[in-house]
Amino acid sequence: MTAEEVVMSAYAAFGAGDMDALAKLNHPECTYIMHAQHALSGTYHGFPAFLEGVLSKLNDAWPGFLPNIDKVVANEADVVVFCSCTADGGLSGKAVHHFVVKDELQFSFDIYWDSEYWAQHCKI
Repeated sequence: MTAEEVVMSAYAAFGAGDMDALAKLNHPECTYIMHAQHALSGTYHGFPAFLEGVLSKLNDAWPGFLPNIDKVVANEADVVVFCSCTADGGLSGKAVHHFVVKDELQFSFDIYWDSEYWAQHCKI
């Protein structure tokens, strides 16, 4: 698979709620960084840590949270995904997700977004 195909497969797994499929698309040493100042911010090492620290809490933090892909830019190893994110209560904002893919697995994932806005509306 190309780097873009790996990342798009991960978005599909996330959208379907298939955390097992999502886990298989991540390198065991994958690093995840949520650049922000709120309850889910920080650096996570390995998919289990990201699942526990972020993914399992998304719906508690922002009920109905959903990233919608606006545009994808990719080369052999880097994939940048521009998103419009929404959540219940009319919440909406922009995000940029940067992935590095190595050996057909996500090796790093950086999340940049309207952090002050989302922090104000974080429910945890």
